Amino acid sequence: MIAEDILAQEFTRVVHHYYPKVGQLLNGCHVKVITSFWGRPAKRFQYVGIYCSAEKMSLVAAHKAVLREVAENMGLIQVVFLNANRLLRDPMSGLKQSRPRLWLELQLVAACS
Repeated sequence: MIAEDILAQEFTRVVHHYYPKVGQLLNGCHVKVITSFWGRPAKRFQYVGIYCSAEKMSLVAAHKAVLREVAENMGLIQVVFLNANRLLRDPMSGLKQSRPRLWLELQLVAACS
């Protein structure tokens, strides 16, 4: 978990350093490194999840190639964009109970749009 947080901070730092305009767009987003396991035997995959408000989603997604390049150079396989507003309004989501800190951070992302 700590390694994922460090990777997310490093990803954000690299984007801010090499692509300052794209880095400014990430200021209103929540960047998270997500680890998943797939296959038999299970292989570990790490990718970047960028949670944005609906208004910022298209602006950030326009720079998908740059963000993927940075992620691949860091050894991460992909960059995915997630709509924070949609996740918060989903009545079937158990995010508030299972990950309350992430839920609060998404509230902040959705409110700052």
